[in-house]
Amino acid sequence: MKLTLASGSPRRAKILASLGVDFSVARTDAPESSIPSDPERTVRENALAKGAAAPAGAKNVLSADTIVWFDGKIYGKPRDLDEARRFLSELAGQTHTVFTGVAFDGKSAVCRSDVTFRPLSPSEIEAYIARVKPLDRAGAYDIDVSGDMLIESFTGERENIMGLPVAPLREWGIVK
Repeated sequence: MKLTLASGSPRRAKILASLGVDFSVARTDAPESSIPSDPERTVRENALAKGAAAPAGAKNVLSADTIVWFDGKIYGKPRDLDEARRFLSELAGQTHTVFTGVAFDGKSAVCRSDVTFRPLSPSEIEAYIARVKPLDRAGAYDIDVSGDMLIESFTGERENIMGLPVAPLREWGIVK
């Protein structure tokens, strides 16, 4: 079965490719909700909206949305480098939660991982920002690209933290 990935995320495409999934990418532009008191609802609604925004005629549409949630606040993609610095500074030395909502063929799931950052100095944050493009990443970081600079430990699926958990894909028969 060939999927349509309703996402422009290179991390999601990388995960699907590593799993041997046949897919094409359809970037969508769907409005996103942000409900800090209900992060699971936020990612579920956003994943469903992205899937619904896929081009007419798209088949087997897979969509996802990922957020970082800490202290009752949602950290999406930072607007600029100053906001990226602020996000990383606020998360430094703390444990936060990554929620990803995934939708496929009328089904949806939400996966959770907890991530603990090392304490970070301003110079370590600058070094990370110089190495990684933080503006295209929820919470301004990517576990797969120099994540060792920031992350002390995590629970749950690494792929969830990257933006596409594998467990629902297995449950839905997309991968074995």
